Amino acid sequence: MLGILYDIHGNLDALEAVLADAEAVDVDRWLLGGDYGTPRPHPLETLARLRELPDATWIRGNGERWLLEPPEDRPEVRETYGRFRDQISAEEVEWLFNLPPRAELDGILYVHGSPLADDDSFAAEPHQGEERLLAGVRERTVVFGHSHLQFRRPGPNGTDLVNPGSVGMPLDGDRRAAWATRDGDFAFRRVEYDVERAAAAYRAMGGGFGEFAARRIEQGSD
Repeated sequence: MLGILYDIHGNLDALEAVLADAEAVDVDRWLLGGDYGTPRPHPLETLARLRELPDATWIRGNGERWLLEPPEDRPEVRETYGRFRDQISAEEVEWLFNLPPRAELDGILYVHGSPLADDDSFAAEPHQGEERLLAGVRERTVVFGHSHLQFRRPGPNGTDLVNPGSVGMPLDGDRRAAWATRDGDFAFRRVEYDVERAAAAYRAMGGGFGEFAARRIEQGSD
């Protein structure tokens, strides 16, 4: 069985709860969909835990790309990445930055945001013009994250769009950690964890970013 983890964001409490849940359903291989842990609480511990997983395929999220290519049009992101630049070593930064942006497993396409871009994603409801996000992909199942919303729906061009949700920072109103499995078909899962402790770890980072992230975790939404 394949376990699918997206958008962990350094939330080690949520990750450990998900991995305990995975043991109960006999997950034996993994797809890791990006945005693992920097700048966030517990970045090294998160990476170390993920590296223990058997038969894991990793892809890069915008969070890993931004380690070396922060967005020019978002000064708050550049400031945050600059402030926490020393959370991980230069070698780890290079390794994360050089992860592939997509993977194919069992005929399924896995990306972080969309086939078009790692920081541009599909909404939970269809939107006019969203076919641009497919960048020419047709008649395929596309698994993606970035929006932190757990859903599945038909997409343009005969596609099947699957978002397993966010392990570390769900934004669909449900504070429980979100992930998915695939064993012939996809199954969405949610797991209780210590939300208050996780929020405190973000808040301890200080500044506007720490408070913003902590409130997201506490509310399960923006």
